[in-house]
Amino acid sequence: MNASGEGLRIGALMTLAELAANAEVKRQYPELAAALGEAASPQIRNLATLGGNLCQRPRCWYFRSGHGLLAKGPDGKSLVPTGENRYHAILGNEGPAYFVSPSTIAPVLIAYQAKVRLLGPQGARELPLDKFFVVPQGDQEREHDLKPNEIVTDILIPPAANVHAGHYEVRQKEAFDWPYATAAVVLTMGGKTVQNARVVLGHVAPVPWLSAEAAQALAGKTITPEKRRPRRLGAVARPGAWTQRSKNPARAVAVKRAILKAEV
Repeated sequence: MNASGEGLRIGALMTLAELAANAEVKRQYPELAAALGEAASPQIRNLATLGGNLCQRPRCWYFRSGHGLLAKGPDGKSLVPTGENRYHAILGNEGPAYFVSPSTIAPVLIAYQAKVRLLGPQGARELPLDKFFVVPQGDQEREHDLKPNEIVTDILIPPAANVHAGHYEVRQKEAFDWPYATAAVVLTMGGKTVQNARVVLGHVAPVPWLSAEAAQALAGKTITPEKRRPRRLGAVARPGAWTQRSKNPARAVAVKRAILKAEV
């Protein structure tokens, strides 16, 4: 890992535990350190790498049971909309993908405007981390923008001076559990007024969901107790093709509490 005036460069093979305990990460990107420290379990954090976390495959039970990334039945139709879908996407779910992006670290990194560096036979390339995640449109496509024989080598995070950040995970239990919904918020403030906002939702869409609607709803606003209510924050994102009612409140709660943390 290398820290400089241009931000932080993190090698893809650093473990989540190493990063969560790193003094520079805690100082410059406290919400990233917090998210790293809450990921999975202590045993997993001591072995799991940042690159592995970003490249992990979906936890969709149809995919894990051999129905493919797009979860199709024998008739070629998706099993998700009419099947057991309480943990599936509620945003960006017009099809054909209905799984949710599984990384709890990616939304925080995207909120901090991180980039990913890739290396392959054609050389090195960089792209914004939110562009690394893609929605597959066919059975032969993957959920990451990795070309054949490419690997993730580094994560690059720009300086985060003069910003307020927060993240929140809605889980069924505090112990080792996968989130129901997450939100990461980075606010650039002018006094008590939001000058610029980045709001990223996790576990609600096939990709980490960078919500331009939520950012627009917050920009130029003075956050007061009355405006902190989820329904007063404006549209978090456009509704999906179908939604599970139980997951929509979790999304709103995650956004609200991430904003409250960012204001502290």
